[in-house]
Amino acid sequence: MKRFALAIGVLGLAASLAGAQTSTWAVDPAHSEVDFGIKHMGLSTVRGHFSGVKGTIVYDAANASKSTVNVTIDTTTVDTGNSARDTHLKTDAFFDVAKIPTATFSSTSVSKSGTHLTVAGNLTLHGVTKPVTLDVDASTTPMESPMDHKTHTGFSATTTIKRTDFGIGASFPTAAVGDEVQLIIDLEAIKQ
Repeated sequence: MKRFALAIGVLGLAASLAGAQTSTWAVDPAHSEVDFGIKHMGLSTVRGHFSGVKGTIVYDAANASKSTVNVTIDTTTVDTGNSARDTHLKTDAFFDVAKIPTATFSSTSVSKSGTHLTVAGNLTLHGVTKPVTLDVDASTTPMESPMDHKTHTGFSATTTIKRTDFGIGASFPTAAVGDEVQLIIDLEAIKQ
């Protein structure tokens, strides 16, 4: 879920690209993911991730507020390390991936303070759209990859959402499956 927020992390380019103008970055699905953690019966935290994150970040180094992030997350890639649980999460009791196989994030505003970015936007998950705010660490310095000779950069973002706001697992009480879902988005992007 939080992978949607991943795209927003790309905006961290601001600090390291201060001399540049507008640049476009593509999320590298092979090196990006959205991790999540949710309480089970209030006792332990179940962790998992989504791979299959794609998107585009348009960054304006002169004015970060003009930057945009658009990301799509493949919810069919949910992985908690337990195949029976993953199969259950894909059903209509949770993500309903047969009908809604993706989640999206589109930014509505970006603000910058040093190497820190705050990216607000709309997360559409399980067919429901809600506003979310991402806290983005954009302290990595872009570098040329020896593999493709293109410029890459990285971002980490965090946020917390409520599963019930998105109608996920509606038949499960919060005492059994926690409501708050912590998202950690780790994103690598390639300059286009």
